[in-house]
Amino acid sequence: MLSTSPVRAFPGTADLLGRLKAGRIPVVLATSARNAGALLASAGLGDVFDHVIDGQTALDRDVAGKPAPALPLEAVRRLEIPPARAMVIEESVTGVEACRRGGFGLVVGIDRDGRRDRLEAAGADVVVEDVSQLDIGLVITHPWLLVYEGFDPAHEGHREALTTVGNGYLATRGAAPEHRAGAVHYPGSYLAGVYNSLHSVVLDQESDDEHMVNIPDWLPLDLRIGDGGWWSAGGLSLRSERRTLDLKRAVLSREALLEDDAGRQLRLLQRRLVSMARPNLAALETVITPVGWSGGISIRSGCDTDVTNSNVPEDASLSSRHLGSVTAAASVDGPGIACLTVEARTVTSGIGIALALRTAVSGADGPAGSGIPEQLGGLHTHRFELSVNAGEPLTVLKTVAVASSRDHAIASPLTAARAALARAPGGFAALLAEHEAAWEILLEPFIIELDASSQAQLILNLHVFHLLQTLTTHTAELDAGVPARGLHGEGYRGHIFWDELFVLPVLNSRLPSLARELVDYRWRRLGAARDAARAAGLKGALFPWQSGSDGTEQTPKLLFNRRSGHWMPDYSRLQRHVGLAVAYNAWQYFEATQDRGWLTEHGAEIIVDVARLFASMAEFDPADDRFHLRGVMGPDEYHTGNPGDPGGGLNDNAYTNVMAAWVFDQAVWIMHSVRGFDMQELRARLLVTAAEIEAWEHLSRRMFVPFHGDGIISQFDGYAALRELDWEHYRRSYGLIERLDLILEAEGDSTNHYRLAKQADVLMLLYVLGEDQLIRFLARMGYAVTSAQMAATVDFYLARTAHGSTLSRVAHASVLAQRDPERAWAVFREALDADLDDTQGGTTSSGIHLGAMAGTIDVVQRSFAGLRITRDALDFAPRLPVELSRLDFQVRYRDQLLAVQLERDRLTVSAAPGDAAPVLVRVGTQRVLLKAGQEHEFLRKDR
Repeated sequence: MLSTSPVRAFPGTADLLGRLKAGRIPVVLATSARNAGALLASAGLGDVFDHVIDGQTALDRDVAGKPAPALPLEAVRRLEIPPARAMVIEESVTGVEACRRGGFGLVVGIDRDGRRDRLEAAGADVVVEDVSQLDIGLVITHPWLLVYEGFDPAHEGHREALTTVGNGYLATRGAAPEHRAGAVHYPGSYLAGVYNSLHSVVLDQESDDEHMVNIPDWLPLDLRIGDGGWWSAGGLSLRSERRTLDLKRAVLSREALLEDDAGRQLRLLQRRLVSMARPNLAALETVITPVGWSGGISIRSGCDTDVTNSNVPEDASLSSRHLGSVTAAASVDGPGIACLTVEARTVTSGIGIALALRTAVSGADGPAGSGIPEQLGGLHTHRFELSVNAGEPLTVLKTVAVASSRDHAIASPLTAARAALARAPGGFAALLAEHEAAWEILLEPFIIELDASSQAQLILNLHVFHLLQTLTTHTAELDAGVPARGLHGEGYRGHIFWDELFVLPVLNSRLPSLARELVDYRWRRLGAARDAARAAGLKGALFPWQSGSDGTEQTPKLLFNRRSGHWMPDYSRLQRHVGLAVAYNAWQYFEATQDRGWLTEHGAEIIVDVARLFASMAEFDPADDRFHLRGVMGPDEYHTGNPGDPGGGLNDNAYTNVMAAWVFDQAVWIMHSVRGFDMQELRARLLVTAAEIEAWEHLSRRMFVPFHGDGIISQFDGYAALRELDWEHYRRSYGLIERLDLILEAEGDSTNHYRLAKQADVLMLLYVLGEDQLIRFLARMGYAVTSAQMAATVDFYLARTAHGSTLSRVAHASVLAQRDPERAWAVFREALDADLDDTQGGTTSSGIHLGAMAGTIDVVQRSFAGLRITRDALDFAPRLPVELSRLDFQVRYRDQLLAVQLERDRLTVSAAPGDAAPVLVRVGTQRVLLKAGQEHEFLRKDR
């Protein structure tokens, strides 16, 4: 049978085995199968394992099977190592239990069918869906430290993204300073809001594509011993390496032991920060200590100006050189100090960028050496020739200031960069002290403490960290939006999508001034949105699905499928619901702050123009007395049209229709609730008439919502007529099937034919509005929907979602929390792991998924704590899963800073002292008007 139906190895497994073999790491297969040799030969893995212990061997040697640990213990016996020094990968719960009993150093569980909780309960240290997600060097020992041991080229890009440090203005990937960009390393640095467009031709289609710009690389720092080869060229080898991202201090450190061909060793310690105190400033400190020898070393420090946007393999066919007019000037400013300035300009958008760098070298006797200017192509450096003594450290401090012509209150980028560098305090310790102080102030209100596993706490802390590396008070000065992939790489070209829907709830409840500025990014681009609407023959404002510098549509026309090698049409610009998210975000900011001045000046204008867009899109059908929206895409993204009509759009996407009705309702409320001179001025400025308000009121009640079966909300009209997908077949054939659109296209098929979803679509209504509000709103629209129907709707779509977006599990965890907290916790854990385990098949190397990271933070407060901001109160409806017994966090609500402590039997809310007005806090039927400085405890019996 094996000759006709060969065994298919999971690609991730085969890849890991190949990497282990290349690294000369011995691997043993222990299996109960008696024909292991034949199975391995059929799978093409016959020579991969150092030893194979199969069922026949176990039988011959009387080795007990699971749940006894005898079989894996026999494996390490053959390797002649103790179990504590071995990693074991196991798929079964009983196998994990056996390995835990055997005392193995690392037990990895493989979860291909939703058994994470059981594998963790059995003793798995790490659980992944596929071994391709396994980073063996990840060390989890402390909830505030992300640690990587050793070097793994297959995971280097992933690690670089996750160890990015930034301050909301500037961010730099956690790349090794000795390496330039290549197949393994990518040392990118990015400035928030700095974009450039380049002209490209792909498949005879011309396009102008806007990207967030990779600026000159300020990191380069290379070493050599004597006249040997440079570290970057292989002249020094890594004997050990440990990288630690300290989330509590926002510092990336690296410890390494280097050795040359003669056996001479250098101990290296590096610390890196991007200053939260001074947004234009970053620093890299390197301490080098010879181990047991004395002699000469060379240090090369500089800036690489030969940079392109090359972080995304799928964009390799596009033009990538965004910087022109590059100049560099080197100078020596005294013993041990060398300076370098670099100027460049984006070739189309004309944004000037300048870097001013200072390298200071010092030893036990003070400044050391003199920098010799060198140029190696686009790499401009200073070389220091130095003598070192055994055991005596040599310190290299590299400080950089970055400025752009988008900055405020500057004469030029170069003068601004020089001035920022001149103002920088001397020494890394002083830079670190002010940076840590500023970071602590920013971080404090965002900390969420869980009574859960250290891994869950670490990942949640990591998500808070990266949210605040991307968006800070410095961002508020820049007119920059919410980049979906952070400032951590070039994924999605640095564009702004609808991810702020998941991000702003966290900021509204902690840093509302920043949330306001991020919504104002949209308000400032209303002109472009109105132009887009007019071009489409519509009224109001048509916001783009992908936005960059000026608010015009930046969604690419083509999408590359690595599975098939084909370029596919990208129809995602049909997702008109992005405007609904913009309006929702504006309204949520107002509800959190009651900032009526902002509402009348900015927020209402956004909401009114979005209402006008959907009013002009709505088509009335007298046969059912309903309004319909045609030719759109929902959040799902896998359905671009009806079968046979790709890109034709869909009719009556339920999420879009209901949220359009919701926006109409908010527009009416604003027009009836804002009174006096402000309302007169607002209506006059926006030319709002009584007839238009009446039309919005009617639309808010008569939008069509499709249903099928026993009252299940249909994703769109016609969804019920689609075919069911053979999910088991695709899981068996492909393992990870999140990107079913690419899989099916490679097979000559299309997702348009099937009942499936890339991510939450109908269920986004529950995520955004909550079940109670959604049921009430549907009733207002004339649809009587019961809680049982909602439960059936949830189950229907949970079973048909591929989770091809990191946002999907965030929404599902939130939706599940109200009715099944334990299942919600399991999905939440999967959402947490999206970037740490790179569950989207290698995409994290091109940037973190900011919406998903912020979304997990929001799930904790919105779903497990049940926090909702309403028009008149702060509502709590806690639903803690059994895995979570305590939760502590802070929120800011209408000028009150509130500390929330949730336990199984009580909820305590404490208001900080001050003069802010009292706020209403509601838990079930219990209502308390909380004044500044007061505390109230809600007991379980009160709920």
